[in-house]
Amino acid sequence: MSIVSQLATVLLNGLQQGAIYVLVAIGLSIILGTLKFVNFAHGALYLLGTYLGLLITLNINISDGKLAEWGFGQVGLGWGFLPALIIVPIVVFGVGLLMERFVARPFYDRPDTDQILLTFGLAIVVQETFKILFGGQSYNFARPGWASGPIALPLVGTIGKWRLYVIVITAVLVALVYLLIEYTDFGLVVRAGTRDAEMVRLLGVKITRPYLMVFGVGAALAGIAGVVGGTLYAVNPNIGMEVLVPSFLVVVIGGVGSIRGAVVGGVLIGLTLSSLVAVAPQWSQVGIYVLAAIILLARPQGLLGSEEVAP
Repeated sequence: MSIVSQLATVLLNGLQQGAIYVLVAIGLSIILGTLKFVNFAHGALYLLGTYLGLLITLNINISDGKLAEWGFGQVGLGWGFLPALIIVPIVVFGVGLLMERFVARPFYDRPDTDQILLTFGLAIVVQETFKILFGGQSYNFARPGWASGPIALPLVGTIGKWRLYVIVITAVLVALVYLLIEYTDFGLVVRAGTRDAEMVRLLGVKITRPYLMVFGVGAALAGIAGVVGGTLYAVNPNIGMEVLVPSFLVVVIGGVGSIRGAVVGGVLIGLTLSSLVAVAPQWSQVGIYVLAAIILLARPQGLLGSEEVAP
C-alpha cells in the first residue's frame, strides 16, 4: 500500500469515527450553549438509541440478564435498518422532551455541580438498567445489506461501503440542523439565547418552548448517532459512557454552542484517533486529551466559540 493510499485510508477512518462524535456533540453543544445545562446523561440517550435500533432492526438471541431469566430467549422486531433510522430519533426526541421537562428544567438555576451529579446519576441508572435486562454481553449490530461490502475508490483502494454512508448521513443531518438554527425564527431565538438568555427574556420572548425543542433535537441526534454508531462497534451497556467523554472534548475544542465548531472538533478528534491508531495505538486515547489541552490553552473558548456576553 502506497503512502498516499495509507493517508487517504487514515483520513476516511478519521472522518467516519469523527462523524459519530459530531452527531452526539452537536446535541451536547446546543443544549450546553443555549440552556447552560451540563447534560452528562447525553451518552445514555446514545445508549438508548443503539439498543432501540438493534431491537427494531434485528432479532437477537439473549443468553444473559433478566430478559433471559424471564424466558425471552429472542427479542427484536426484525424490521430492518431504515425503519430503525426513522423510528429511533422520534422515540428519543420524545424522551428528550421528558428529560427537559422533568429533569433539566428544575435544575437550570442550580450550580453546575448539581447538574453534573443529577445527570451522571441518571446515566448510571440507565446503563445499569440495560445491564440488568440484557446482561453484560456484547451484540453485533449488522450493517444494512444495501450498504454492506467493499467499494473501490481512487487512491484509497478498497474500503467498506458503510463507512461512506456514515459520513454522508452525518453531513446531511448536520446541514439540516445548521439550516434550522441559522435560518429559522426558532434558530434565531436559540442563537440569541446562546449569547444572552437573560436579554431574550427581557425582550418578552418566552423561551421555554424553544428550550424544550432544543433538548428534543439534541436527544434525537444522539439517538441517530446510536443507530449509526451501533453498526460500527460492539453493542453493550458501556457504550454510552465510552462515547460521552470524546463528545464533550469535541464540544470544548470546537466551542460551546457552535455547530461548525462541533464539526471541526469532531473531525480533529477523529483524525487524531485514526492517525495515532495507525502509528502508535497505545497513545491514541492520550492523544485526544493532549489535543484538547493544547487548543484550550491557546483559545479557551474553543476554535469557533465566542466570548461570553458580559453581565
